[in-house]
Amino acid sequence: MARILWVDDEIEMLRPHIIFLEQKGYEMDAINNGADALMLIGKYNYDLVFLDENMPGLSGLDVLVEIKKTHSQLPVIMITKSEEESIMEEAIGSNIADYLIKPVNPNQILLAIKKNINASQIISDKNSMDYQRQFREIGLELTNNLNPDEWIKIYKRLIDWELKLEKSEDSGILDIYQTQKDEANTVFSNFISNNYIDWLQGDDEAPVLSQTVFRKKVLPQLKEHTPTFLFVIDNLRYDQWKTIYPALSDYFRVVEDSIYYSILPTTTQYARNAFFSGLMPSQIEKKYPQYWTQEHEEGTKNQFEGELLGTQLKRLGLDMDYSYNKIITLDQGKKLAENTHKLFNKKLNIIVYNFVDMLSHARTEMEVIRELASDEKAYRSLTLSWFKNSPLFEIMKTIAEKKGQIIITTDHGSVKVKKPVKIVGDKATNSNLRYKFGRNLDYKAKEVFEVTNPDDIFLPKINVSTKYVFAKQGDFFLYPNNYNYYNKYYNDTFQHGGISLEEVLIPMITLSAK
Repeated sequence: MARILWVDDEIEMLRPHIIFLEQKGYEMDAINNGADALMLIGKYNYDLVFLDENMPGLSGLDVLVEIKKTHSQLPVIMITKSEEESIMEEAIGSNIADYLIKPVNPNQILLAIKKNINASQIISDKNSMDYQRQFREIGLELTNNLNPDEWIKIYKRLIDWELKLEKSEDSGILDIYQTQKDEANTVFSNFISNNYIDWLQGDDEAPVLSQTVFRKKVLPQLKEHTPTFLFVIDNLRYDQWKTIYPALSDYFRVVEDSIYYSILPTTTQYARNAFFSGLMPSQIEKKYPQYWTQEHEEGTKNQFEGELLGTQLKRLGLDMDYSYNKIITLDQGKKLAENTHKLFNKKLNIIVYNFVDMLSHARTEMEVIRELASDEKAYRSLTLSWFKNSPLFEIMKTIAEKKGQIIITTDHGSVKVKKPVKIVGDKATNSNLRYKFGRNLDYKAKEVFEVTNPDDIFLPKINVSTKYVFAKQGDFFLYPNNYNYYNKYYNDTFQHGGISLEEVLIPMITLSAK
């Protein structure tokens, strides 16, 4: 039961309101002066305070200041006869929960209480009921033969529900949602397995993929007299984008909220090089061998992104003035934030930002990060906390001030892995947990998406017998040696390289400055 304090020098005239609220189940205390109100607040634990602004002795604003000194989180609703803007601004500036103008009616008071005391429970209950109604509808859609655009719509709906339901206090509804999301990932993985090769062989129904997205989605967004800043935030999933957008909403409006498909493997070496070059990995290897590094070779696998972009623009016949910056360290980010204004003479500015991917890997390797990002909700929260305090946010705010345009995207996402799948390979087999390639791989074919001829999906092959296998849903590959140890170490971590909604469906967001 919520306990409420009502402070008003004419409290007896408000007795009908107090009786009404008591009948609704609220425990009410009423007092007619600020000094006694502060004494009661120090003595009892209140959930809400109604406070008259104009009282003799200590005014409502005086009492508000004192309340916030000792009970900063206690919601206070200011009630006044005055409609003066200065009083409203002073009250709001003192962090009030709401502002009501006399005369107030019972339902108005009840609504204010529900907004400030019961809102989270009301919203949670409504979201749970609404999702249960849509659960069957989404389930039926998953049984249809969905096309690439329909999968994007399904994924967006699932993410919207995830972000709504994460506020729920009903753990049961979250379990139901997770079951449906797992089912969607299973169906989606089969969809990719059944269609991916055809897409790369020229299927007319192929979606926008990593190697076509720059030409099809980025270039058409460029404007004649407005510089565009393309942010490639490594490993930024669609749910993480939705989480950070509220921080940007004061500065930008969304022009386009779209999604494209990452190529396989869903890793930086393959997907991002394809993004910048406009070519598939084996095409890069053959056409620009100086810009391609094999997995078994030493060196950074993405050190020529700027050069690859230049080759794509040249093939497209575009003589464009652009800049390319890669941010890996905090100091690099700060330096770019200080010099963002110098980039406005370029039509296109590409900024690769490498924090989210590092966060994902740190969560695997560092116990403290694993505890801070213990689940999907916490992982999103940690991403938001980083973003709001990062040079990246400062760079974007500078762009907003100068009325630039922003495109936010990434090269691949990541999925929280749950189920180990045994695989055996020789010493030359790569180490990624979500995909393997080699010539002597042993696995259960039904558990993976296998490609026996890498040419079919335009991937490099070390020898004539090289084949690729990709983990699906939340699976991850483990060798039989030390199986239990590595299962415990990697289970429940975020990985990428395979096939899942979270890895393959990539946000492509265009923002214009307000």
